[in-house]
Amino acid sequence: MSQPTKTPAVAVVGAGPSGLQAAADLARTLRGDVLVLDRETQPGGIPRHCFHSGYGIKDLHRFISGPHYAGILTDRAVAAGADIVTSAMVTGWTPEGSLEITSPGGRFTVAAKATILATGARERPRTARRIPGDRPAGVYTTGQLQNLVHLHHQKVGTRAVIVGSELVSWSAALTLRHAGCRTVLMTTEYPAPDVYRLFSTFGRVWFRTTVATRTRVVRVIGRGRVSGVEIEDTLNGARTIVDCDTVVFTGDWIPDYELARSAGIALDPHTLGPAVDTRLRTERDGVFAIGNLVHPVDTADGAALDGAHVAPHVLRYLDGQAPARPGVELAPGRGFRWVSPSRFHPGDTGPARGFLLMWPDEFHSRPTVVARQAGHEIGRIRTWWPAAPGRVFRIPYLLLAEANQAKGPVTVEIASS
Repeated sequence: MSQPTKTPAVAVVGAGPSGLQAAADLARTLRGDVLVLDRETQPGGIPRHCFHSGYGIKDLHRFISGPHYAGILTDRAVAAGADIVTSAMVTGWTPEGSLEITSPGGRFTVAAKATILATGARERPRTARRIPGDRPAGVYTTGQLQNLVHLHHQKVGTRAVIVGSELVSWSAALTLRHAGCRTVLMTTEYPAPDVYRLFSTFGRVWFRTTVATRTRVVRVIGRGRVSGVEIEDTLNGARTIVDCDTVVFTGDWIPDYELARSAGIALDPHTLGPAVDTRLRTERDGVFAIGNLVHPVDTADGAALDGAHVAPHVLRYLDGQAPARPGVELAPGRGFRWVSPSRFHPGDTGPARGFLLMWPDEFHSRPTVVARQAGHEIGRIRTWWPAAPGRVFRIPYLLLAEANQAKGPVTVEIASS
């Protein structure tokens, strides 16, 4: 049986901050429909589940809660004329390149002139981290926890261990506090908490919790319900059992890349998201990728800035601009896990806000970052801000000003001491 087909000018897959911002900016100026598709029952993405403040600082210049932030972005997109369809799961692509969608109202396809993938990222659950032990109730990721507490108003336990000490880990602690559950321990394998020291110090006092550094969870214990976890000191191998009835696995992000991969779009081997250039173009003509799908994971307002950045490039594409050329590969070197974007064209438009985004694997208070091409140093910048595991590190794009299209890949790394 033939399926109905929608033919918008632009299809946006994902109604989180980046997708909503892109839709709003495009719908204001585009001659044609902007269709936003999201598998959730309401638009807004992860912020919709986060009832604490801290959203909207970079893009809205406000300090508001997650649901309030999600509501503002949704209202802006709708007011601009974007059509948001929720409970719509994009399951794949037709041979002609259209999107295949399944929804409560039936199946349909979307044949858009341009497609923006804004499917975001997720935390790796316990199974993906290969942590052995029992399989009791009371084990969550942050997203599962916030959905359970804030959307379904369910109870959790009374004593929690949080695996991770990133910003999202403290977000989990806030949700646990809201649910009446005390965080008795946070663990990180790094020598210091992943967030800024001031934030970590305040958090430890306010939550009355301990952050165990150079520590990893090696076993979950419990029959029926969690009763404890076994932790290991990574320096001396000493092990201890911590009593708890709730365990939350935070961070350790992976992009929701399945839709991009099913289209045969090249993935960056470091981020695992689609490989994009500074205009957020993938290798597939007319397909763009934005937000935490390509840099897992930046803050919600940082992801929204990708939506603002991609909109004019989508408009140029629709006006007949030539598709992306291969470009120069950009790869992480010493001290970094990934760099985004993963390719660039020397002399072309820079990335959002003029910064490369990188994920550090080491702490450096004032790092010197070096770009190398064909065995030679082509750029060097020392920052006055730190590079630390667990949060995005930004470096000015001018680091690559001397790159040459013909000389092969560029590596970005922390300079040797």
